[in-house]
Amino acid sequence: MKDVAERAGVSRSAVSRTFTDGASVSIKMRRKVEKAARELGYSPNALASSLTTGRTKLIGLVSNNFHNPIFLEVFDLFTRGLQDRGLRPLLVNLSDETDPENSVRMLRQYSVDGVVVASSTLPHGFAKAFRDAGVPVVHSFGRYSSNPQVHVVGIDNVECGRTAAATLVERGYSNVAFLGGPEAATSTQDRYAGFLSELAKHPNIKLSHSFADAYSFDAGRDEMLRLLKNEPAEAYFCGDDVLSIGALSAIRESGLSVPGDIGLIGLNDMEMARWQNIDLTTIHQPIRQIVNSSIELMEATLTEPQRYPEARIFPCTVIERGTLRPVSTNA
Repeated sequence: MKDVAERAGVSRSAVSRTFTDGASVSIKMRRKVEKAARELGYSPNALASSLTTGRTKLIGLVSNNFHNPIFLEVFDLFTRGLQDRGLRPLLVNLSDETDPENSVRMLRQYSVDGVVVASSTLPHGFAKAFRDAGVPVVHSFGRYSSNPQVHVVGIDNVECGRTAAATLVERGYSNVAFLGGPEAATSTQDRYAGFLSELAKHPNIKLSHSFADAYSFDAGRDEMLRLLKNEPAEAYFCGDDVLSIGALSAIRESGLSVPGDIGLIGLNDMEMARWQNIDLTTIHQPIRQIVNSSIELMEATLTEPQRYPEARIFPCTVIERGTLRPVSTNA
């Protein structure tokens, strides 16, 4: 910075203001400083700057579901969105972590300014542990609550379960099933609860359920292969798209057709669901809006750390494709 100031013939504070977002500096001064910086190959050191400002602009982006392809879309949106706002994402894999306190200690070692917990399967305690440690936190894809303890952005999974059940009833299925992800996951519990509550209105419809070990292709495929050894249901609401795609693979491998023999409906509307060889009927989760809203809340919380916890819940809609039979005229 000293060398740039000398070459440009300005003060060091003028150089500092030139490379500080929002600082006041004239156009003439900025051009002189930027020219000198180019000639010397100078660029500001973000880590050194953080020692002065007390802000690293690092945002911990943590999840535990890296084997689910939907999170490639989620992380792409998050990393680009944070970077566009001058923030730096620090991606953290918590797949083998069960103690939220360990996660807090690890993230604090990197002096993150805030944390986004991007998971529907991590327990609520993970997000709350960051809040209790004084770290601004937003729980994306978290469990809806009318009285949230931390900022939550996501969908009403109970309502999604109801929507899935109503969709199967509308198509005249008389034997339906829920194929969920891990039973301990709050997203699984809520989607199943909504599915049950809607089908309780139709006692003539046979209902069964099962749970896969993970939200993954292999887990969905293995669970469906197990179910096909007995008498399978006519249609399944799978806990998410990747489980649905695994189930679809198992059904076809067994010589059956979808939706001719078995119907499937998923949840998320991930990119793969639109592929021609999959063509999955699913419930669309507005991922882009959830990510953008999460980043907005994080920015607001960095400015106002004591901001009252807020829940932002987005509606979901059914995307019609080719894995359910058409609506029954007799339904």
